[in-house]
Amino acid sequence: MTPYPLALTRRTAPIGALLRHAAPALLGYLAVRAVGVLVTPAWKGAGLYRLSTLWDASWYQNLAAHGYAGTAPVPGPHGPYEAYAFFPLYPALIRAVEGLTPLSVNYAALLVAWVASLAAAWGIFAVADRLYGRRVGVLAAVLWGVLPYAVVQSSAYSESLFTALAAWTVYAALQGNWIRTGVLCLLAGLSRPTGIALAAAVSAVAAWELLRGRGGWRAALGAVLAPLGFVGYLGWVGLQKGRWDGYFRVQDAWESHFDFGRSTFYSFKDLVAEGDRVWFSQVTVAAVLIASVLLLAISAVQRQPPVLLLYSAAMVVLALGDAAYFNSRARFLLPAFGLLLPVAAGLGRVRKQASVVLVIATAAVCSAFYGGYLAFVYPDAP
Repeated sequence: MTPYPLALTRRTAPIGALLRHAAPALLGYLAVRAVGVLVTPAWKGAGLYRLSTLWDASWYQNLAAHGYAGTAPVPGPHGPYEAYAFFPLYPALIRAVEGLTPLSVNYAALLVAWVASLAAAWGIFAVADRLYGRRVGVLAAVLWGVLPYAVVQSSAYSESLFTALAAWTVYAALQGNWIRTGVLCLLAGLSRPTGIALAAAVSAVAAWELLRGRGGWRAALGAVLAPLGFVGYLGWVGLQKGRWDGYFRVQDAWESHFDFGRSTFYSFKDLVAEGDRVWFSQVTVAAVLIASVLLLAISAVQRQPPVLLLYSAAMVVLALGDAAYFNSRARFLLPAFGLLLPVAAGLGRVRKQASVVLVIATAAVCSAFYGGYLAFVYPDAP
């Protein structure tokens, strides 16, 4: 484990020094995502507009424009789709940016997502740099930008915002700053339902610190703050719906509930049974799920810090155990950045810089064309 440079661990370190230290990671991330954004229009043109309005993007933008009460439900086969399924932080930021800029709501949503993706890359770099050194930190940030579903990072979706908050939450926990950890985790819980995975990891590690007689009242406060965003939003939806499980009943329209992997098992079974009648994206999602389990095991063997390992494990469990739409599972795993660290560490040991560049460049091009496929060819949501 390589410590974060001493000059940059001080809480009073100037932001300029921190930014210069992270610059290779941020520039590398911007480069690979620029490839993705530039290649996407090659499918049908109007790429930026498509990225700003892709599938669930309309829900976030309607929430930004009209709020929960003003966003009409949409009829569905299992009940009405309602805006209460979408957490409030991302729409609130869209509304703020739209009000402060001349941008339309869809491009305000895209701007928020792009800024959040850069903040996420910085956070991923910071965590990996602290644990393994600067080279691995740069590689981890860039690898996050070339994942199969990295197009979502450049779309008007909330995954980038949640990843940014999750990465900086983990970093704050590694620093032992429990109040900052709790506040960031609270905000993450207001951005996506997977905030419960992060909150569980933070609260568990903070509670363990207390049992060991470390952390004091700050660890206790962090443990209390961590789940408040997620729990608070679910409680508010319950009040709006007039029942304690109102949020979960809203999710019934998407058939989203935890079934301990039953639907995942049958999805894999169908992939094998149907053979040539499956979409390429279904095969990709299956490969991502299998890889996530293997990388989680490697992360445990490599003894990643408990807060990071528990967060990754909770994300994998949610992705495998949810009964919802199978093809979204790879997208759900985008914020599980800890799973990339074994790969980044392995690449970091490659001595030939040209080999590393070739691997990253190839992955960037493949990710870009696959992103175009998801945006313009595949008929359902990524």
